[in-house]
Amino acid sequence: MSKAVRTGTRVRLPAGVGRPTEVYVNGVLQREGGDFRVEDGELRFSRELQQEGRLGFWRWASITFGIAGTYRRNDVVDVIYETAAGSRTVASGLPVEP
Repeated sequence: MSKAVRTGTRVRLPAGVGRPTEVYVNGVLQREGGDFRVEDGELRFSRELQQEGRLGFWRWASITFGIAGTYRRNDVVDVIYETAAGSRTVASGLPVEP
């Protein structure tokens, strides 16, 4: 018997966005149907995206004093959409959810 494994990432669209005009991950244009789908006010990516989150005190201190850098994966999702008034707007750095 096999267990269904849920993979991928969800990104909530800003309020009032029906369908985004363009979606970018780390500056690379994504294709609807291939890279993501729009469902219930969210973008659903088939692959896992990650964001670094807040730095803890020791990590922040090590960066400040030049002891170490931070090289964790940090995917950035940007969405370009048209407002009700007809202007194009960019929502940048939308938070990702598992």
